[in-house]
Amino acid sequence: MSIFSSILSGIFGYGQATPAQASAAKPMRAQPRTESPAHSGGVNIPYPSATQSPVDVEAVLEKMLAEKKVKLDWRHSIVDLMKLLDLDSSLAARKELATELNYNGAKDGSAEMNIWLNKAVMMKLSENGGKVPASLKD
Repeated sequence: MSIFSSILSGIFGYGQATPAQASAAKPMRAQPRTESPAHSGGVNIPYPSATQSPVDVEAVLEKMLAEKKVKLDWRHSIVDLMKLLDLDSSLAARKELATELNYNGAKDGSAEMNIWLNKAVMMKLSENGGKVPASLKD
């Protein structure tokens, strides 16, 4: 699974019941599943359809942050965003993410690269059905 796919599924799948919990709670209904355009690796990543509400990315991340009770600046730091999602935030992982998102600068872990990555991730989340405030995309 790509790094971005892991970010997407970590946010869009947050708080959803596992299949076992869902089947115990209510009868199973066949629902069409769609895949994100950023999808890769053979895993279906659900994203909001036209009939569903967009995922409020900011609210999800704030809830995750409150539950973890740690101080992370996910709004400005790609490293903190990845840590919040329990993803590898190493330089190697960020280089891979930079490649996935077509970053053209030096993949050296600079502040410029990391700031670009954070904004690019927010833009991609928005493009894939996430509700992201403009302040996080600019």
